[in-house]
Amino acid sequence: MSLCSVAVPLMSLPDYPEELIDWFSRNVRLLAQAAEAEMGADGSFSAVNNRISQSVPHFHVHIVLRRRHDGLKGFFWLRQRNSDERGIITVGELLNWPSSV
Repeated sequence: MSLCSVAVPLMSLPDYPEELIDWFSRNVRLLAQAAEAEMGADGSFSAVNNRISQSVPHFHVHIVLRRRHDGLKGFFWLRQRNSDERGIITVGELLNWPSSV
């Protein structure tokens, strides 16, 4: 999953300045395209969560990479830890994350 956020703290999508919506949307699209290509995903799911389920309300977009028959139905799924440590490291390497993450 990728996350796209803004440097200016905003609580939700309705708080986002009209003049920046197109700019932000283009950047979410570019990040989704890059993540799909780098990770070999079949597609992606992007979502905005406004206030609910956030300990500190803030605006961001989730980009969830998808594979055909991955079992994700609609946009509801249970949170779970990845039990495959090597898989986590591999994803981090593909995304060029620092080794300390």
